[in-house]
Amino acid sequence: MSGAVIIAGAVVALAVVLLAVLGWGRGGRSLRRRFGPEYDRLVTRHKGDTRAADRDLGARMKQHGSVREQPLTAGAREQYAAKWTGIQQRFVDSPQESVAAADALLARLATDRGFPAGEPFEEQLAALSVHHASHVDGYRRIHTAVDGQESTEEMRRAVIDGRGLFDALVAEHPDDSRRHRPGRQHAKGSGPR
Repeated sequence: MSGAVIIAGAVVALAVVLLAVLGWGRGGRSLRRRFGPEYDRLVTRHKGDTRAADRDLGARMKQHGSVREQPLTAGAREQYAAKWTGIQQRFVDSPQESVAAADALLARLATDRGFPAGEPFEEQLAALSVHHASHVDGYRRIHTAVDGQESTEEMRRAVIDGRGLFDALVAEHPDDSRRHRPGRQHAKGSGPR
């Protein structure tokens, strides 16, 4: 009888440990799924320490999860779209100026949508990552390219990748970001593709 109680106790203890381990892993997988490449970037930055990445992202969610995106008027969306199209069209002649203009435009658009102002940049990027995790790397690449150390091809890729965040922020509703792609038609050689 006491042997059965010991075995039952061991089974219960093992089950509790197993559930705790699975629960911890599920939290990390949930963050990995939600943050995608941003999660992987943080794991790399923390030299493979997933718990540190989980803590960083948890802190971001706590600090910026309550940010509610402010709507843009139809006119503002059109103005932003026209400015982005102009940036892309000027890229061939002035890649460095276009990257700087794209960086400034994304910062202003994010602020207009209710995200913290871009000073410091990492604060705005952290808030954006909570709501637009799959698009923040393009913005980071644009911001980094402003210093002029990247090749023209790297700057072109940064502007292309930054377009995803632009589309997400300029969309009337978050689900509209794939539908609303103003200025997509380019004349041959007129800008980034």
